[in-house]
Formats: sequence, structure tokens, C-alpha cells
Amino acid sequence: MSLKLLIIFVHLHILLAVSGEYKSYVGYKVYQVTPKTKSEQNHLRSLSLSTELYDFWSIPKKLGEKSNVLVPPKLQETFERFLRKLNITYAVAIDDVETRVQRERFLQSVVRTFSQSIKFNRYYRYDEITHYFDNLARKYPKLVTVKTVGKSFENRDIKAITISKHSIEPKNTILVDAGIHAREWIAPATALYIVHELVENYAKNKNLLKNLNWVILPVVNPDGYEYSHTKERFWRKTRKPYGNCIGTDPNRNFDFHWNEIGASSNPCSETFRGENAFSETEAIALRDLMRSISRDCKFYLSLHSYGQYMLYPWGYTESLPETWKEIDDVAQSGASAIRKASGSQYTVGSSTNVLYAAAGGSDDYALGVEEIPISITMELPSGSGSDLNGFDPSPNKIQSIVEESWIGIKAMASSVDEKFRNATKGFR
Repeated sequence: MSLKLLIIFVHLHILLAVSGEYKSYVGYKVYQVTPKTKSEQNHLRSLSLSTELYDFWSIPKKLGEKSNVLVPPKLQETFERFLRKLNITYAVAIDDVETRVQRERFLQSVVRTFSQSIKFNRYYRYDEITHYFDNLARKYPKLVTVKTVGKSFENRDIKAITISKHSIEPKNTILVDAGIHAREWIAPATALYIVHELVENYAKNKNLLKNLNWVILPVVNPDGYEYSHTKERFWRKTRKPYGNCIGTDPNRNFDFHWNEIGASSNPCSETFRGENAFSETEAIALRDLMRSISRDCKFYLSLHSYGQYMLYPWGYTESLPETWKEIDDVAQSGASAIRKASGSQYTVGSSTNVLYAAAGGSDDYALGVEEIPISITMELPSGSGSDLNGFDPSPNKIQSIVEESWIGIKAMASSVDEKFRNATKGFR
């Protein structure tokens, strides 16, 4: 047996030995449901909001569109009975979720063993991301600064990186965040790729730093992100306990139309809005960072997954902001660039009108309170139309996804630069 095969063999046995430390998904299934009528669609949306028992990975957005739901073994018969009663079309998309999770964990471990540098063939842990940023700050002190902008509930440093080329002329700022939702691993990977391209491929991308400063917060919710790596793969929320349940959805915790539509008052719900606005230190850290740069910040981009959407405010109402056409122009530029480069289709529009209503989000807050004129949420791809990887595209898909996403992000950044190059504050 070769040394490499022996190491893989040992890793497999270690993973099997410690599997009891992880949440078990034995018997769990992922169902694909397809509403054919408005009534069926409304029933599914109501179910997704009324109980924490079913984990809707995606919400039915239009008739005929498939939606994925993770269902534990003890509720599968009830769930199927509910679907049959309403005549909702469904199929079992993933029959053995546990095998999927164990395979992913094993591949992550093996790749980590043989990769010592930053490569986009695996998902990096939070300490690796922050160490990489610290190393960049030491290696490129005239281009990179790293700052702790807050603390998580479990006392992790929440770090942001600023990439800025010195200039005597004032420059506008772009703020990018990722990892608000713990299980959406491809989002921090994309944020990491943006940093890699702007810093280590500076010569190729220096035009994006001529008139712009970039501030990137790669993991807003580090406690949840780490927990999704070490304990429970599909964990979404923060880790602050509320009674018998743990965590708040940080993207329902911002103080702009807080506790309105699409947010739950149930602490066990995946969309729990928190006991009050900004009850979560992670949301406070992002708020304070926004506030500290809002004078010069013209573009806030929040990276999420999955679904291939460019979304903008408002998330609490079907009404649009007065400046929606300007925001739409930027979002369309990103979607168009991706479509021309790869053929991938992004849906563009306001959150409520093309996805679903969700009040208390960071993008609404950025525009509505901090007055950052361009505020967009980018829902990244799941990998491919057939692999159903959802929140964690296979490691061999990461490179292509982050490269494709970067094409759209560059286009949006260029559009913002053109709009605001000579503006002191921009429109409202």
C-alpha cells in the first residue's frame, strides 16, 4: 500500500471513530416538492414559516419550481401525507443524507492533508481564513490591513480585511460580507477568492483598486460556521442560547422593520429574529462596520447561497425603493457578465418580489438606515443542476463557482465605480 493510500485509510477510520461527535443524519431524506398552483405554493410557504421541524433549504418561489426540504425520519410519513392530501408533486431527491455528509467530511479531511497553500479545492476553517488574512497583512503592508470589528457570542474575533492602494484623492468603498448563515460554505469561499484576486493577483486587478477601497468581512457568524464544520452540517444560526433552543438568524436581526414579515418569534425556528433587534453581537459587528465606513461606502454586497439571484431591497414589502433603477442597473451588470462568460442565469429583482419576504435583513438595513446607495444580496450557485449539493457544492466545483462569481462581482464593482467616481456621497 502506498503512503498516500495509507494516510487516506487512516483518516477514514479516524472519521468513523469520531462520527459520534457529529449530529447524525441517519435516515434523513431531502424531498423535492413542486407546487403547481398558488394554493399549493402558499401551503408550502406557510409550513416553512410555522414550524422548525422541516428544514426548507429553498422556498417555493414560483409555480413549477422545485424546492428542497430536509426531513427527519420520524416526520417523513407525516410530511408525505401532507403532500398527498394537497396533491403536491414530490420526489425523494436524497435518500441517504448521512452518507453525503460523511463523504464530504472525509473529502475535506483528505484534501486538507495534502494542501498547504490557499487553493480553492476545499472549504477553509475560520482560523485558516483569519491566519491567511494576517499573513497577507504582513506580506503586503502597503495594500492590506486587518482589523477585529467585534466578538462573537463564543468570543471569537470577527475580522475584516481592508484592501486599499494609497492615493491622495478620496476613494469610494465597497463592503462585502459572507457567512451570515453558517451552512452556506460557498459564500466565505467566494469572499476569500475576492481577497486572493485583489491582493495576490493585484497586477491583473489593479484597475479595481484605482478608485475603490474594498472592505471584506468573510465570516460574519464564525461560531455557527465552525459548528457547521465540527458538529452539525446544516446549522444556520448563531450560537447564543434562548431557553431550550440555540441561535438567532442574523439576517432577521437588523433594526430596520425588525420583527415583521418572514421572521419568526419562535427561538427554535431557523428564522428566529432574536429577542430584540441587534440582540446578536455578530449583527452588531456588521452594523458598526457599516456605520464606520458609510460616508464613503457606495456598494454593500452580501454573499449567500443558494439559487443564483441578485436581490435588492426591500425585503419587508413588495414596494421598491425610490432608487431601485440605479440598484437594478448594478445588479443587472453582474448577472449579464456572468451570463456572457458561462451561460449561467441569475434572476434579478427585489427580495420580496422574486424570492420571498424577509424583514430585518442586512441589505435592507444598509440602504434604509446607513444610506449605502447600492445594496445587493448575491445568492450563489449550488454547483450544478443535478448534484443537489445546495449549501456545499462539491470541492471540485468550488474553483469554477468562485471564478464565475468573481466575474459578476467585478462587473458590479466597475458599474458602481462609474456611477460614483466623482460623487461625494451619491444619490439617496
